[in-house]
Parts: sequence; C-alpha cells; structure tokens
Amino acid sequence: RPTVIVNGCEGEPPSLKDTVLLTRAPHLVLDGAFLAAAALGAEAVAIGVARPRAEACVRAALAERGLGRGGGRSLRRRRGPRTDVVRVPERMVSGEASALLRAVRGGPALPAGTRGHATDEGVLLCNAETYAQLAVAARLGADAYAATGIPAEPGTLLLTLSGGVPATTVVEAPTGTPLAYLLQALGAAPDLSGVLIGGYHGAWVDRYAAQEVALSHTTLAAHGRTLGAGAVLPLPAATCPLGETARVAHWLAAESAGQCGPCRLGLPTLAAQLDAVVRGGGQAALEALRDSAQSVRGRGACKHPDGSSRMVLSALAAFTDDLAAHVLGAGCGRPVLGVLPLPGTPGTPGAGGSTEPPPDAVEGPPAARLTVDWTLCEAHGLCADLLPEAVRLDADGYPSRTDTPLPAHLTGRARQAVHRCPALALRLMR
Repeated sequence: RPTVIVNGCEGEPPSLKDTVLLTRAPHLVLDGAFLAAAALGAEAVAIGVARPRAEACVRAALAERGLGRGGGRSLRRRRGPRTDVVRVPERMVSGEASALLRAVRGGPALPAGTRGHATDEGVLLCNAETYAQLAVAARLGADAYAATGIPAEPGTLLLTLSGGVPATTVVEAPTGTPLAYLLQALGAAPDLSGVLIGGYHGAWVDRYAAQEVALSHTTLAAHGRTLGAGAVLPLPAATCPLGETARVAHWLAAESAGQCGPCRLGLPTLAAQLDAVVRGGGQAALEALRDSAQSVRGRGACKHPDGSSRMVLSALAAFTDDLAAHVLGAGCGRPVLGVLPLPGTPGTPGAGGSTEPPPDAVEGPPAARLTVDWTLCEAHGLCADLLPEAVRLDADGYPSRTDTPLPAHLTGRARQAVHRCPALALRLMR
C-alpha cells in the first residue's frame, strides 16, 4: 500500500517557508497529508523535519488530533494510516527525496546513490507547502482556489526573502506576482547587482531581468529558472557578487554527503576554482571553472552537484561585467560583505521572519571550523588529502580556505587531520 511523506527538512539557510508552516500552521499541512493518504489508501503518513521547533510543533498538533498518546514515534488513529515523525540532521542533503525516504525507513538521511523517483516505490513525497495548498484547495473548492493567481497556475506561493532586505521574511504571494513589486514591497535596495531565485540550488538573474521576471513555476521555466526551495535573495550592488557566490559554493561543498566523486571531490574543486577566478586567475582559471562545473553535472548520486554547479554557472552569466574585471586581474573593487546567509553568520534567517538565528540553532554546540596557524604551516598538504571536502590548496600548496563550518559527519576526519598535521599548524575550533 502507498505511503505519504511530508518533506519539511529545510537544510538550506535561506529557506524557511516549510518551517513557518510546520510551526505556525501544522494542522494545515496535516490536513493535506491525510487528504492525500485517504485518496491513495495509504497505510502510513510520515512527516520529516530537521529543526527541533518544527518537530515539537508537529508532535503537539498530532497530540491535539488524538495521535500523541503513548509518546512513541509511530502513532496510529483508530481508523487511518500509521503516522510517524522523523527527525533528520539539519543538512542540505537531508531533504533530498531518497535521503528522506531512507530515513523514514530507519536508515541514514543520505541519498540512496541511485537515480529514481519515489513514486516508483509507491510513495507520494512532497514538501510541506504542497500539502498545505492541497488542504486550502479542498476547503475553498476549485473555483474559489483558482480565483487567485494566474490561470495557468492558480493559487499562491510561499517565498522566503533574505539577503539584501531589511529583515528575512516569509511571504505568501499570488502566482504571477512581479519580482520587482515584491522586492520593493519588502524594502530591497533599488541598486542591486542581481537576484538569486530558488535558493542555493537555484540560479541568478541580473538586475535587468529582475525587473521583468514574474514569480510562477511556468514563467520562470520560460527563463530557464526554477523556484526551487522558494528562496529569493536580492544582492546589493555594494558587495562583490562573485565573492558572495564563492562563499556559498564552499558551503555547498562542505554539505556534500561524501558518497560520490562529483560531491566529494568535484564540488570542493569547483569552489576553489571560483576562488581562483575571483583572485584574478585569468582566462585559464575561468576555463577550468567552467570545465569543472560541467563535469559534475548529471554524474552525482543525487542532484546536489547539479544544483551547485547550476548556481555557480548562472553567476558567471549574470555578472558578466564583474567577471571580466576579475578575470583581467583588477577585480570589481568591492568587498565581500557576507550578505548571503550561511550558518553562523549574522543575518542568517531565523524562524518566523527574524534576522536572528532561530532559537533551535543555539540548542546544540556551534559548528566546528578548521583554522590554520600561518606562522607554522609548511604546505605539506596532508590536510587536503585527508579532508578534501573542506580544505583546498592554493597554487603554492597552502590551504586556500578553511573557514567553512564543518558538517558533523566530517568532524572525525577533521580531528584526524589536526593530529596528523606535521607542522602542528591545523586547529579545530568551535
């Protein structure tokens, strides 16, 4: 019999829409999930979450429905499907469909390593917003639901706006809303370099295209773009757009599951080569970057390499003037201000539209980081051999970047790299 899975595992820093739904309107999501289960005759409903507050709110909502008595993870109504709440690590790859499916079945929240679709296994797997929209459509009826939005795609969208806006905000907008109108309404600076649409697996549009794009799946597809995680990130002109993209590329590389070559080796190489371009590495560095971005696409165990390379390549297309300035060696002349949110940085979105980190972000120990004592480092390069996901070497053999927060699954190898550093120059800090 079929299984219905709710994907509420947002492991991407600029995406909060599903978290807001699960913490502010969990019954709406559950209504949609149980409607789908009834239509399919499903034997089980599983709700996947990554953030502690989302888990607590979903469990409380289930208890209000009489599903929380007994305190166990697996709950069953007198008539209806068994209901599970599954907590996964808060990582980018945890929300990948096959990773969540493995977690629901008791395995690790890592991609399965084989391409396929959940429906092939009798599973309906959608994000929390999809089930909430289903519940709204069922309550309103088809005609009333279609009264909002564009005819080809009726209804509304939930979007998380962060980056170059005064406050990170989750908004509901009718499909077809002009991007320029939304940015103006939320106080984005008028002087932008571009806008990242779809989150860190999305794609950049330049400032001119941002004035013309409307927000719907169909209209964005016509521009070769996708809404992805529903994250929209305007970038102020005051910061270096390629440097901002490089920061995110390093974080994406560190978020790898480490199960395949394109993730384990390809993404750190991609991030390091983008660094080389930003530092003025010339046409050779740019060609190496393009080659690396193309080489990881379609070859990974999941879509993480594809999305990461798409984001990087779109930056090269959107910021052509800046790219030319960096390739020629002089650079764009602007600092990297860290506008794009990453874990542990000021302005990273918090639940409920706050620019402060979410309360659950400080419940556990802070993410570990590798640092280098440059007075001791002798460029042996052993750290890059032991931890290629997080350490890349520059042209002289020295670590080029080691300040990215380490995912928990890399901490053990990071300690090994610290202990084996011949010059005792590597440190693991929190």
